[in-house]
Amino acid sequence: MNRREFLKRLGLGATVSAAALAGCDAARGTDTEQAAAGEIPHEKMTCRTNPATGDRVSLLGYGCMRWPTVKTDTGNEIDQETVNRLVDKAIEYGVNYFDTSPAYCKGRSERATGIALKRHPRDRYFIATKLSNFDPSTWSREASLAMYRNSFAELQTDRIDYLLLHGVGMGGMEALRGRYLDNGVLDFLLAEREAGRIRNLGFSYHGEVEVFDYLLAQHDRYKWDFVQIQLNYLDWRHAKEINRRNTDAEYLYGELEKRGIPAVIMEPLLGGRLSKVPDHIVTRLKQREPQRSVASWAFRFAGTHPGVLTVLSGMTRMEHLDDNLRSFCPLQPLDEEEMQYLYGTADLMMQYPTIPCNDCKYCMPCPYGLDIPAILLHYNKCVNEGSVPESRQAENYWQARRAYLVGYDRAVPRERQADRCIGCGKCVHHCPQSIDIPKQLRRIDRFVEELKRNR
Repeated sequence: MNRREFLKRLGLGATVSAAALAGCDAARGTDTEQAAAGEIPHEKMTCRTNPATGDRVSLLGYGCMRWPTVKTDTGNEIDQETVNRLVDKAIEYGVNYFDTSPAYCKGRSERATGIALKRHPRDRYFIATKLSNFDPSTWSREASLAMYRNSFAELQTDRIDYLLLHGVGMGGMEALRGRYLDNGVLDFLLAEREAGRIRNLGFSYHGEVEVFDYLLAQHDRYKWDFVQIQLNYLDWRHAKEINRRNTDAEYLYGELEKRGIPAVIMEPLLGGRLSKVPDHIVTRLKQREPQRSVASWAFRFAGTHPGVLTVLSGMTRMEHLDDNLRSFCPLQPLDEEEMQYLYGTADLMMQYPTIPCNDCKYCMPCPYGLDIPAILLHYNKCVNEGSVPESRQAENYWQARRAYLVGYDRAVPRERQADRCIGCGKCVHHCPQSIDIPKQLRRIDRFVEELKRNR
């Protein structure tokens, strides 16, 4: 079946509304209608209760991985003034969960987040950060505890509301033992929770499911207060197809739900890919909810699951924040028919898969100067827009070929493009999605060279 025939088979359906979930304040139908239409109601943020501590947590959480930057004489720096404005508006509309890490924004996210939050009363927000001791040089007890204590200084706080073991599963059981178990660091963190300096202790999961299963099997011992997982309507049943080392979100969420452990959701948009879906998917979703953004479907999907405590979004610009506030002030959950519609949408998207890059930039900097995320994201963007020519027989082949090449040179400086990759593999070890980055870069480079030869 070619793309033209494939698009003709897309299903369409009527719009179906759903009752709003209970939020921080009672939600009324008119509020939901106003939010969908563009207005953002005050004091209508949907919240969930953490059974471990009774915290009332906003269902929209602020991911602080992608703070805005500004060019300075010394390079790109975090734009603290804009960060402050984003945090102010988020808190004004009820967002109270802010998730950061020593690894985010080249090590500068915690400080910027702390500066912005310190300007508000401490009882207005929850701070989540991580023990991000990925590199073996930080696995020792001394280095790990130094990182932990530095988070308090950077965030200007005397307590961490939500502390995570960061990215367990990456490196398998060997890394888990080296980072947290054999060095006594997890025992130390349990004692810190007992002392009140950590209010909730959990972990974020990427990679080998053996580690996830092991830590949940130890729940009676560790009493996890929450767990952070990757969940969206594409990963719900297709995560392993996208990347064989990933685990379907349906399984991860189900295991947490069985134990009554609240789920914190990362990558509800798959690094933005579910807000930049192919044009035929845009049409499919817009015909159901013309007033809502494409991204709102993904956020509502994540928020509809009752075991979800908060859904993280890295909102770099004010329009991102505004759109997400419309989705959660209050949440209009999906009904069963709409959930099935999204499962069908995911099945359609899997027929034209993109590279599972989430633009986290953990692969950077490349020792040879490549802009790896920009290369992969340009390819994904062109797949989504239909400007990756599939064959010379395709109706739009020549137009698409030219669009791809022009866009590539605009998106990625030539000295930082895929042809500069020597295959050293340093980036692979840092990728949470376990992408074989050199392989993908070689494939893109061959593709580009073929297009150039056939000008």
